[in-house]
Amino acid sequence: MSAIYNASRRDFLKTSVLAGGGLILGFTLPGAARFAEAASVFSPNAYIRIASNGRITVVCGLSEMGQGVHTAIPMLVAEELDADWSSIEVKQAPADPAFNNPIFGMQATGGSTSVRGHWEPMRKAGAAARAMLVAAAAGKWKSKPSDCRTEKGMVVHKSGKKLSYGRLAHAAAKLAVPAEVKLKNAKDFRILGTSMKRLDTPAKVNGTAKFGLDVRLPGMLTAVMARPPVPGGKVVSVDDAKAKAIPGVRQVVQIPGGVAVLAEGFWAAKQGRDALEIKWDDGPNAALSSEGVSRMLTEGAGKGGAVGRSAGDVGLSVAKRLQAVYEAPYLAHACMEPMNATVWVKPDEIEVWAGTQSQGPSQGILGKVGGIAPGKVKVHTMYLGGGFGRRFAPDFTVDATLLSKISGKPVQLVYTREDDMKAYFYRPASVTRFVGGLDSRGKAVSLSASVASPSIMEASGFMKLPPDGVDQMAVEGIKDCPYDIPNLRVEYARREPGVQVWFWRSVGHSQNLFFLESFVDEMAVAAAMDPYEFRRELLSKQPRYKGVLELAAQKAEWGKPLPAGVHRGIAVAQSFGSYVAEVAEVSVGKDGKVKVHRIVGAVDCGMTVNPEIVRRQVESAVVYGLSAALYGRISFKDGRVEQSNFHDYPVLRIDEMPRVEVHIAASTELPGGMGEPGLPPLAPALTNAIFAATGKRVRKLPIDSDQLKHA
Repeated sequence: MSAIYNASRRDFLKTSVLAGGGLILGFTLPGAARFAEAASVFSPNAYIRIASNGRITVVCGLSEMGQGVHTAIPMLVAEELDADWSSIEVKQAPADPAFNNPIFGMQATGGSTSVRGHWEPMRKAGAAARAMLVAAAAGKWKSKPSDCRTEKGMVVHKSGKKLSYGRLAHAAAKLAVPAEVKLKNAKDFRILGTSMKRLDTPAKVNGTAKFGLDVRLPGMLTAVMARPPVPGGKVVSVDDAKAKAIPGVRQVVQIPGGVAVLAEGFWAAKQGRDALEIKWDDGPNAALSSEGVSRMLTEGAGKGGAVGRSAGDVGLSVAKRLQAVYEAPYLAHACMEPMNATVWVKPDEIEVWAGTQSQGPSQGILGKVGGIAPGKVKVHTMYLGGGFGRRFAPDFTVDATLLSKISGKPVQLVYTREDDMKAYFYRPASVTRFVGGLDSRGKAVSLSASVASPSIMEASGFMKLPPDGVDQMAVEGIKDCPYDIPNLRVEYARREPGVQVWFWRSVGHSQNLFFLESFVDEMAVAAAMDPYEFRRELLSKQPRYKGVLELAAQKAEWGKPLPAGVHRGIAVAQSFGSYVAEVAEVSVGKDGKVKVHRIVGAVDCGMTVNPEIVRRQVESAVVYGLSAALYGRISFKDGRVEQSNFHDYPVLRIDEMPRVEVHIAASTELPGGMGEPGLPPLAPALTNAIFAATGKRVRKLPIDSDQLKHA
């Protein structure tokens, strides 16, 4: 071995200035928590750069992973700035507490928080800049600011005189940032609420957009790693002679995450990794199996656990009682760009180039790995080829940092698709046991749910279970059940089969809304009621839920006959501040194969920034959600993951894509998130339609076509 590093992985776990003839505006707004030890202040920094040529740069501290944040955030600024959209460009911010996410209190992107957290701060940034430009123009004209207005990058005097923002930038930079600014009324929006063209599209079309895998540095080595084939396994011995004989291989290094081969280029590194002869100690999970996981979680759901919500008496006498057990598997994130990071550990700083969702935490974690202050960790955020929560994890940046530190060179660590699929950062497997009660009129009067799953809160390292023992992410979507059921109880039984779990698109909502909305459908059938009308009656006190439910049903023409063999299913959900209902139109062949013909979605996400981005997010959620519901499963046998690539972990193909319609409800509510809310109602709408088509209830994902075969 060239090197061995045995440290435990757990050990890792404003002013205005004039520059270049333009105005650079950065200011702190009160009320957010900065990412700093023992500190709790609200400090989102909005940065606006207005050059003398009129170009306006919005510096965005959030990660762009296809969700459109590099367009939405500039739109917030441009609206209040009264900018000409054609003059706007966006720049990725460095890792710095100045760019903390107001909701997280650290610089990170996830939880559909980008617009929700920056709706007010970024607009205030634009409004403050506009006020300074108006004041600068008024000074030049020796008039009052109230005699001036702004439009499309110009300050206009009541006399008709005009000055561009570029010409005013120098003078505006000398003025104090106003302490208070007035924001526009929504009725006066010119940019917000319109489908402006995305700012990142040209670079992605012409090839200039840089992703993590595009990074190249002088003297850089590429690393590919062999990791334990069983979660929690360890290296016993390594014979690296064959690996070192491969041309281009420069070093073989053992670190806590496994054994890495460093080479001059990816192919040599991969060949070297594949040539390693490693003896592994599989550890306590050597016998891990999907059947064993299922038994453990089913047992937990049967016993119940910590109480997350309790109202009334779920044991009361009812006219009809029904129960069911639902199950969802571990899932991989399957990002199109596998995990990768390039790190250069220098004597006095660490530079990181990575598509990461967690720049702020990375500074602290990698600072510990490299033995330097977090402020000396310089993170360059690249475009992300998909995130879905996976790129919030630190594994790839930690290992790349260790390898650079040991080798003394910049190192690009690359996961192959197979490495990525077997990396153990999965959505939790989960089982929920429901018991529901109906009165003599068919009205739902009781509902109990017992959820059993691993704890993401504990696994993440960012959070701890609260004193009540309820992992909020494990029960979200069920604990906040919106239906007017007077007797309701939700319990959580933590069970840890031994697999690392992580945030996955819409987190607990992704499986829990499948569970809840499917069981509500079962209650509707037991009550001999139309599933739509059954929900609608129970949502009389929830106008936003009811609104999207009615809109989806209306647009899908619920109740109107469909072509022979095609049936509908419906579901409604709230997550991350947005409400989404979806109707699926489905047919099932005699061979049990499911065909999804159309998905009709209705969205209430509050005030919209960019309607086209909202629609695309729902469309992408349909693709992601259908992939999971139809095919998604990470299974274990003898401790090992059975899936390795898209041949045995399929995703939706183009010929399987249904027609998708997205209808956005008009709203004056504050914005909700949109990166994730389109996903939770998809699976139950699909499986409820399958029940309508076949009379067979799908209670376990992914859908088993063998169980749906019919004559």
